[in-house]
Amino acid sequence: MPSREKLAEFTAWCRKNITGDEKGQAQIFLDRLFQAFGQPGCLDVGGATEFRLRKSTEDGGGTAFADYVWKPVVLIEMKKRGQNLQKHYRQAFDYWTRLVPNRPRFVLLCNFDEFRVYDFDTDLDAPKDTLALADLPERWGPLAFLAPGSPKPTFDNDREVVTRQAADCLADCFKKLVQRGVEQPTAQRFILQMLVALFAEDIDLLPKYFVTQVLEDCSTPASAYDLLGGLFDAMNTSPPVWKSRTSNLSSCARPPPTTGPKSSPKSSAPSSNIR
Repeated sequence: MPSREKLAEFTAWCRKNITGDEKGQAQIFLDRLFQAFGQPGCLDVGGATEFRLRKSTEDGGGTAFADYVWKPVVLIEMKKRGQNLQKHYRQAFDYWTRLVPNRPRFVLLCNFDEFRVYDFDTDLDAPKDTLALADLPERWGPLAFLAPGSPKPTFDNDREVVTRQAADCLADCFKKLVQRGVEQPTAQRFILQMLVALFAEDIDLLPKYFVTQVLEDCSTPASAYDLLGGLFDAMNTSPPVWKSRTSNLSSCARPPPTTGPKSSPKSSAPSSNIR
């Protein structure tokens, strides 16, 4: 998981050293950005700057140069400070269409102060999120794919809609648990624990995007029991036992019960697959 301290150092470095010169500062900006996300550098991951692309005959042919390409993860186009990034969407899209095979999933437009993140696998028209550089230490989720392992990004472009959808999902989860035979008090306790965990993540009592990433890993009933049960146990431990997501999951994961999750008196996560 990216370090908030490193991201804060990066934004402070940008305020001090970056003037927004597209030609002279784009590559050093990207290299420092990747380092802030825990990578050795933008070239070390296998990406290339000034990536050559063949223009279409409709555009006159010849060669174009994409600022940065890291297949199959991201295409990045840098623009000078103050530029309206929306005006450069068509250029980025045209570059992306020519990056075959193994087109990058994400496209990033940046003017040194703002990032626009596109996921052309799901939406060809609108950005999935817009992120100010100043907000990066607190809200790095939209750029999470830059971190080692290219984890799935977390987009947060409409908090009101997302909050309403989350409430609907929790209500639907409760109904499905009861329909599957989970006793109503147990299902209610589980939903309330999830609600507290999500709230704790929002106010930084849990690491940013921690609960979201844990849920992504709950692919089977056994993993849901292990990961969520371990999370709830850890939240009920004073002092908290985790320092990072990896250490949390390894230290908090409970051993599987011998007769199934429902037999454990400490069980917090229902044994059915919550996804």
